[in-house]
Amino acid sequence: MDKMLKFVKKLQKREITEQNIILKIKSSVKGERDRKILEEMANEEGKHYNIWKSYTKVDVKPNYFAINWFVFLSHLLGYTFVIKFLENMTDDFLKDEKTFKKLIELIPEASTILTDELNHKVEFIELIDEERLKFVGSIILGLNDALIGISGTLVGFTFAYQNTHFTAMTTLISGMAAVFSMTSSEYLSSRAEGKPHAVRSGLSTGLAYFSTLVLLILPYCLLPKHMYIEALIIMLAMVFVIILAFNYYISVAKDLPFRRRFLEMAIITSSVMILSFLIGVAVKKFLGVDV
Repeated sequence: MDKMLKFVKKLQKREITEQNIILKIKSSVKGERDRKILEEMANEEGKHYNIWKSYTKVDVKPNYFAINWFVFLSHLLGYTFVIKFLENMTDDFLKDEKTFKKLIELIPEASTILTDELNHKVEFIELIDEERLKFVGSIILGLNDALIGISGTLVGFTFAYQNTHFTAMTTLISGMAAVFSMTSSEYLSSRAEGKPHAVRSGLSTGLAYFSTLVLLILPYCLLPKHMYIEALIIMLAMVFVIILAFNYYISVAKDLPFRRRFLEMAIITSSVMILSFLIGVAVKKFLGVDV
């Protein structure tokens, strides 16, 4: 019984923590519709907390570190991502069927709470319509194009020039041209299709491309000229970290399969880099480029 009481207190702490996270996120959300949805979610968490409290007979303090961390993430990555991430954590937490079976035998209301957590919260989340997620397609376009194009360019230039600073300079020049090209192309495409917020779509694509460009050439800017292999290795590691992080974000925020998307993007990017490596070696050998 003592063990089960500790478990109920853990559930109680979880509910009050999530309620505080949702309420703090709600305070910074502008859309009235999403604010109401978040308020309903917070009220449900509070209702569950009070049910657990009726058995533990004590108040439990929330996890303030978790509250501040997830509120920060909501500003950085969007509140849809954070809410869905919390939901995924809850689903994992509820997978201990043996423990919850015992809990339902002791606390009949636990069955209702589990139903709310598994069904009602999902229904609430499906109603959320965060504006920034409307531009995910534009961001994916800029990120994919930058990862494939810039990484391929860097690999080719690395072996052609064997000079980190010259590689960074030439990649930056060609990359900035691509930033302006991608931004204007996405804007014109969105406008031609009659999509709202064409300017923001173009800027989302351009910003994603530019951010990726800066990250990938950074090792070449910071390392000495002769350390081109080290710069290349760091750049390759960054490429796969970006692919991993971005695909995880999309898989959570948009409920898309993570593994398939990650492998697809990693294989395409790797193929382009291998081809660029061969071209770079060929240029160095047959055209006699020497910097």
